[in-house]
Amino acid sequence: MIADKVMVLSVASGAGHMRAADALFSAFEAKGVRAHHIEVLKYTNGVFRKVYSDLYKELVNKRPGILGWAYDSMDRPWKYQKRRLALDMLSSGRLVRFLLKDKPEIAVCTHFLPAEILVYLRKKKMIDVPIGVVVTDIDAHALWFYKDIDWYFVASEETKVYMSALGVPEETIYVTGIPIDPVFGEERQKVDVRLQLGLVPNLTTLLVSAGGFGVGPVEALLQALLKLRHPVQMAVICGRNPQLAQRLQKFSQTSQPLKIIGFTNEMEKWMAAADLLVGKAGGLTSAEALARGLVLVIVNPIPGQEERNTDHFLEEGVAIRCNNIPSLAFKIDSLLSNKERFSRMQQSVKSLARPQAARDIASIILDETSP
Repeated sequence: MIADKVMVLSVASGAGHMRAADALFSAFEAKGVRAHHIEVLKYTNGVFRKVYSDLYKELVNKRPGILGWAYDSMDRPWKYQKRRLALDMLSSGRLVRFLLKDKPEIAVCTHFLPAEILVYLRKKKMIDVPIGVVVTDIDAHALWFYKDIDWYFVASEETKVYMSALGVPEETIYVTGIPIDPVFGEERQKVDVRLQLGLVPNLTTLLVSAGGFGVGPVEALLQALLKLRHPVQMAVICGRNPQLAQRLQKFSQTSQPLKIIGFTNEMEKWMAAADLLVGKAGGLTSAEALARGLVLVIVNPIPGQEERNTDHFLEEGVAIRCNNIPSLAFKIDSLLSNKERFSRMQQSVKSLARPQAARDIASIILDETSP
């Protein structure tokens, strides 16, 4: 019998982990399977929760170099697991009690924290549940690696080869892409969507994303974009940062058509209206953009996972990278001037997109847990 209770566990340390979990929740529900999305930081102590939820945003904004150093230092497969587990267990007593009481029939994790705790509880025979881990970046950091995971879902064949070489059983690794809301893969006419959103219907459109939490040097980035020679229009998504949206209003009276948008539940529409995505190289945002056919313009990727995502996107021919914001307009103008190159990149985007990843993950898990 197919399990009727799937627990999808995420961590609110980055908007991507949550969005991936939401996509999986919807995919299971669409198959008639009862699912629950649990944000596990709610079940940890206050200090631990604050560090996990706030420290990342603080480092992205003010000390990205430290973030990259920590990322590289911790990327030692199998090395620091006992120490991490001790800290996590000390801070997650409520989560352990919740899991022991609720006893999901299947657990799927979009973050390494709940995966670590579930693996430990199963090893100690305190629970008996199959565990799936969904890696939400193109590359797989050592923090994601555990013994005895039933399913790993990754974004690329290269990541599968790498994990297999490190001892993860190859038959447990599935290349599905990163789970996103399937609405990003639904066909829309750009002109129609642009009219709905109050945009000029036949003008090259740049979507500037500050990520789910509205972090990064967005003001400097926008100032640079206003020097573009090509006629374009821009929409800037500020995420959950109303202060940023307010600061950017000073740019609204420019010669380039410009819209400043705060937090929105219509990201798929804004992406459907755009031609290029300018900003971060987060796994979820990039996967959504590729599903919508957007060429990526990656600006100063955050050291660590964004740097590695960027390497993959450049190799696949779906992105350009700008390391110096003052040259951003030049980089984009050069791309738009070369219509053949731009068209080639758009074709590469179509080849790389995996809009049905969430559905595919749900299907694999349910097929393998059916009698």
